[in-house]
Amino acid sequence: MPTKKHATWGGRFTAGPAEAVQRFTESVSFDYRLAPYDIRGSIAHAKMLAKIGVLSRAEFAAIVKGLEQIGMEIAAGKFTWRADLEDVHMNIESELTRRVPAGAKLHTARSRNDQVALDVRLFVRDQIQLVQGDLRDLQWSLLMLAAANDDVIIPGYTHLQRAQPVLLAHHLLAYVEMFDRDHGRLNDAFKRTNVCPLGSGALAGSTLPLDREFIAKELGFDGATQNSMDAVSDRDFIIEFLADGALIALHVSRLAEDLILWASAEFGFIRIADAYTTGSSLMPQKKNPDIAELARGKTGRVYGNLVALLTLLKGLPMTYNRDLQEDKERLFDTADTLRSTLGVLADMLLNTRIVRERCESAASDPALLATDLADYLVKKGVPFRQAHHIVGALVAEAEKLGKPLNALPLGSFRQLSPKFGTDVRQVFDVRRALAARALTGAPSSANVQRQLKRWEKLLSK
Repeated sequence: MPTKKHATWGGRFTAGPAEAVQRFTESVSFDYRLAPYDIRGSIAHAKMLAKIGVLSRAEFAAIVKGLEQIGMEIAAGKFTWRADLEDVHMNIESELTRRVPAGAKLHTARSRNDQVALDVRLFVRDQIQLVQGDLRDLQWSLLMLAAANDDVIIPGYTHLQRAQPVLLAHHLLAYVEMFDRDHGRLNDAFKRTNVCPLGSGALAGSTLPLDREFIAKELGFDGATQNSMDAVSDRDFIIEFLADGALIALHVSRLAEDLILWASAEFGFIRIADAYTTGSSLMPQKKNPDIAELARGKTGRVYGNLVALLTLLKGLPMTYNRDLQEDKERLFDTADTLRSTLGVLADMLLNTRIVRERCESAASDPALLATDLADYLVKKGVPFRQAHHIVGALVAEAEKLGKPLNALPLGSFRQLSPKFGTDVRQVFDVRRALAARALTGAPSSANVQRQLKRWEKLLSK
């Protein structure tokens, strides 16, 4: 059944929306989270209206006092939200006008189109900085685990098969690098987010002499948007945040996968503290890495939020369309998921122990140094492809005899190439092999120590 005339647009309509329509179209059940930003934006707008003479000093003061009081009630959970008023904007404005008659002037030269664009930009701006802080915390946790185990060697893997030896710290620092790129991408996103759309109106600005630059400065923006139609319809900055979030989630998922493998009995490289694992309802021996598994799993919802918003926007004509109401839940969910995931992973890493003896055992596999054996021949003038073939034959011989590669007699080596000398045994010294990997970016101990110091300095800023 229809309701009474709507307070926002009642003059045009003879009746309000049906109750089913109200339930379908309301957004205050989730966009209430924008309330602090809505109030902050309204105060800045009121200040500008006072500056250009639309509000008297007394009216401005009363509006600010009313908005601040409403803000405190919202923060304390004492504000009553009304679904019939649709959204956070009209709930606040309606209550303000009820308390302060001058509140009826607040929406002068403002549309909910530019109002919500402002609120969401303020929200995204804050979330970017919060997520950046969470990334730094995770990088610190990785750095601390790496520094505490800077002499531990593990196999590096390709195709999930043992490949070459690396320092565990080098492996962990690879994730520090990934998350730093994520941090940098968020810096770039912040620049494009940090422009003020208020004053764009519904789509065509206003005939009143608004001071848009004044509002932008009041709210800490770099400047005002330059096209009113673009300003009210633009959600690129949300997509960019969600896309950056998807890359963060991708890197989190890769880290989680490594931790899950390392915690397994088959690897046994790490022990995660009981407080960050769970058990089985049936099997009493189980200790499951559920935190890492959930971190990996939540990547799917972060991807889904990005795809949902891309799909939402792909066919929208200019300018504002009600479809855009659907952007907020996707945005809120990604922000919340990133923050909770990054935070709990950082804590878990601080409560994770490296099992040195298992790492040492895995890294003692002489086959990890097969490439070094080929390099040994290259240094003696053998073309690499020929050296690769010779070492491959040695590996096959060792497998046939059921022996480790370094247990083959010298005669087996010399039978395939006279270039092998008694010094070939030195190739199988894993720490000597790591020390030889001294190129920029390679995992020698000296390089890793430099990187640990570099990251400690960078993350301390």
